[in-house]
Amino acid sequence: MPEQEATAARQALMRICAQASEAELEQALDALAPLPEAEDIRAPEQGLVMLRGRIGGDGAPFNLGEATVTRATVRVAETLGHAYLLGRCEKKARLAAIVDALGQDAQWRARLEDALVTPVTTRRIAEQQAQAAETAKTRVNFFTLVRGEDDT
Repeated sequence: MPEQEATAARQALMRICAQASEAELEQALDALAPLPEAEDIRAPEQGLVMLRGRIGGDGAPFNLGEATVTRATVRVAETLGHAYLLGRCEKKARLAAIVDALGQDAQWRARLEDALVTPVTTRRIAEQQAQAAETAKTRVNFFTLVRGEDDT
């Protein structure tokens, strides 16, 4: 797989990990058992990152605030997996790092597609549809009536 495609596939898998709950990650990895041993290279740890913004999307950058992140690095077989997730869930960060390491192998990536990506994507689509339906209930349509004396 070319490097750009591998990077894009890895990013897509990590996006799913960020959207998945801790329970979904656990269930997916349990479904893939037996897994190779995962060795902690960098145990999960919490920290802060600075969020930056730009006015209008292209203006001068400014510091918006800080966000809590949790990061972890594991080695599965000979592959390193990394995860950076918003929030303070150390277990989820470690599970996501394991998924990243496994996802770099073509055989595991196909199995992860069935065990993790499809269920999380299905759940997210259902949530988005439910939110869109809820939002549609509050929609108000405005229209203007033409008064007779305005005809020219």
